[in-house]
Amino acid sequence: MSKQGAIGVFDSGYGGLTVLKEIVESLPQYDYLYLGDNARAPYGTRSFTTVYEYTLQCVKWFFQQGCPLVILACNTASAKALRTIQQNDLVKIDSSKRVLGVIRPTTEIAGSISKTNHIGILGTNGTVQSNSYPMEISKFYPSAKVYQEACPMWVPLIENNEYNLPGADYFVKKHIDHLLAQSNEIDTILLACTHYPLLMDKIKEHVPPGINVVSQGEIVAKSLVEYLQRHPEIDQKLSKNAQISFFTTDSAEDFDSHASAFYGKSVKSTHLAL
Repeated sequence: MSKQGAIGVFDSGYGGLTVLKEIVESLPQYDYLYLGDNARAPYGTRSFTTVYEYTLQCVKWFFQQGCPLVILACNTASAKALRTIQQNDLVKIDSSKRVLGVIRPTTEIAGSISKTNHIGILGTNGTVQSNSYPMEISKFYPSAKVYQEACPMWVPLIENNEYNLPGADYFVKKHIDHLLAQSNEIDTILLACTHYPLLMDKIKEHVPPGINVVSQGEIVAKSLVEYLQRHPEIDQKLSKNAQISFFTTDSAEDFDSHASAFYGKSVKSTHLAL
């Protein structure tokens, strides 16, 4: 496959595969490169500077492969690195390239889902500490009240294949209870981590009826469809051979053994040394 013109999809590990899955379903004709920086995951506990440096390094790799457009399918990278890359780095590297994240598409519709204007956020430490969701939601829905809860154990549970086991229930219930204790008016919960859809069944078991639990994959995919319709100049630069290549900075064998849980089908990845 020619890497020229593919859409780049980046995550610190596996979670972005849940977003890629939805994007491919909506836009199957395009070529995609997926990169999981598994060797340096998780990003959620790392500093702003470290996440920015790692993310920029990976974005530059996508550009070197000829990708005109890169999607940061990682909430932590979107929260801690996207704005700086968009405002400072693209001008220096190539102003014709585009880098998009997952936070803005989600926050654009959050207020339209909630009837009470009370929205809960479940995310990693990094995403919660960045306050990106409250800030972005307030731009679109100034009257909305946003409540956050960091769930540091959820990603390790998922990546160690413990998410379907009884032990996961304790950590799922604990953080949902902490979030809902902040307000009894919360009627919408955003899963602000691309790993969390794998916990959806358990999350719904511990969330009271009437509360919407929203994952990002479909939202980001729909937003990308609309973005490419609005920006034909970007769409024209994208190759359309319906081919997908997967890369990981850690063991390809290990990546492949975990990836199917996120992507919904088996994948064959290539190790990348950055």
